Amino acid sequence: MGALSPTLDATFFALSDPKRRGILDRLGRGPATLSELAGPSGLTLNGIKKHVGILELAGLVETEKVGRVRECRLGSATTLGEAGEWIEAHRRAWEGRLDRFGRFVERAP
Repeated sequence: MGALSPTLDATFFALSDPKRRGILDRLGRGPATLSELAGPSGLTLNGIKKHVGILELAGLVETEKVGRVRECRLGSATTLGEAGEWIEAHRRAWEGRLDRFGRFVERAP
């Protein structure tokens, strides 16, 4: 549970920014070009490239050159699966701690 994971670090870093989460929300509705992502987000093309690059390094987004534009789509769910497993393991550990604390408090005079 406490092992270091560069993939997990990259995933949580990518998800830590609301602009990047917004990009993922938009790509959940289908592929989009960098320009299509930049418009509604209020970011410049260079700004959107930076955010998409971080998402791509984390495996959350895939890009492909299509003609003269770069098209973005959601990546495989494997990195999110690892993040979900990490969260679930910590949730179970904390629930166990809270259950033990509750039992302790109930026994206290």
